[in-house]
Amino acid sequence: MRLTRQVWARGIAAIVLGTLMAGTAVADTLTLYSGRGETLVDPIIQQFRDETGIEVQVRYGGTAELAVLLLEEGDRTPADLFWAQDAGALGALANAGRFAELPADVAADLPDIYKSATGTWVATSGRARVLAYSTTRADSMPDSVFDLTDPVYQGRVGWAPTNGSFQAFVTAMRKTHGEDETRAWLEAMKANGAAAYRNNTALVQAIADGEIDYTITNNYYLLRFVANDPDFPVAQRFFQDGDIGNLVNVAGVAVLGTSGQPEAAVQFIRYLLSEPAQAYFTSTIFEYPVVATVAPDPLLESFERLLAVSPEVDLDALEDLEGTLALLREVGLL
Repeated sequence: MRLTRQVWARGIAAIVLGTLMAGTAVADTLTLYSGRGETLVDPIIQQFRDETGIEVQVRYGGTAELAVLLLEEGDRTPADLFWAQDAGALGALANAGRFAELPADVAADLPDIYKSATGTWVATSGRARVLAYSTTRADSMPDSVFDLTDPVYQGRVGWAPTNGSFQAFVTAMRKTHGEDETRAWLEAMKANGAAAYRNNTALVQAIADGEIDYTITNNYYLLRFVANDPDFPVAQRFFQDGDIGNLVNVAGVAVLGTSGQPEAAVQFIRYLLSEPAQAYFTSTIFEYPVVATVAPDPLLESFERLLAVSPEVDLDALEDLEGTLALLREVGLL
């Protein structure tokens, strides 16, 4: 059964009155730079305001755009918190020394795939790369994303080289398998007739329309189609356990080292990791919760299954977007 907003709101209120409100609120206003879309996260932010009395002023924008802005603003930034859509931007800022170290207990119970090795940011939700395929035409299932270069998939696979999530995936492949193997895969996919689309939604729709039979995408795009049409003729699955094609990327949050109210900022982070907030992310946005005590939406794989299939990737290493863009230009995909 899905949690309604009223249910998770009551749950959040209970947590706020308990663990989240332990101690004294130290600020009346926080400034949040959010690379997450307003329609997705405003309900959570509003609930935090209502239950804690702490005002949150939000500047929305693209994750990469805001990361660059934070680097440009330096110590003069008004931001207390940065909520990013992907780990690459968080890694870049962490490695630049822009974040404060979080209290150890904030991420103590989170799996390694959901926290930075630097101890300066944590994931708020996860999304997995998957193989989406036609339920009527897909007659072969690859074990690995590298198998998609096989002639059996010639002219049948779509991808989105200009999309940020695809580029993060290529960055992870570069870091895990090396520059040469990644270049060879990109060139082989191109030679095998992989069709380029503008984004993930278009890729999933293209399968339903019969234009392609397979694609690699994020897990929640298909689920949004299925929520509106249970008979939508596309399904999805993981590759073999540990395959880079199963990359789990995250949305994550950090406190700026220059924040004048770090305790209130950490309180906001704890709020995002609360069980009711995590239930909202998975039941409404179809992303994976990052805490084991919250069950993923029934349309998603289990928490344990996700951990089993995910490859070992240092999420901070996904910062090297420029290297990925250079490689994509080199092979003629940008």
